[in-house]
Amino acid sequence: MDPVNPAYWTTAVNAGLCRLLILREVCRKPGHGYALVRRIASRTRRVCTPTEATIYPTLAELTRSGCLQVIDGPIGRRRRKVYAATPAGRRACVIGTRAWRAGLQALCGAPSKTQSNRPS
Repeated sequence: MDPVNPAYWTTAVNAGLCRLLILREVCRKPGHGYALVRRIASRTRRVCTPTEATIYPTLAELTRSGCLQVIDGPIGRRRRKVYAATPAGRRACVIGTRAWRAGLQALCGAPSKTQSNRPS
């Protein structure tokens, strides 16, 4: 893909941010994969919409690492895996949020008088 194409950057941001947004959303309220996708898309005004190829591997990774626990239970007429945050997941969410905030501040911060207005 061409870095001059805005879709290139949208995809890059979406891929990097999804992991944290999934964890943050589960910390707010437990949910199953499809519900989490809808909630994240709505909360981010569709800036980040995890795909099935993103959500389920990320949920599995966060579960293996101890950040999430799975509660298998009925939702409506179906049984679904509902993901809930663990204390370690809540700590990871705080740490991840701090890291993203620091990155965004570095990206969006006003340049000092000694810095050029050109990207480095």
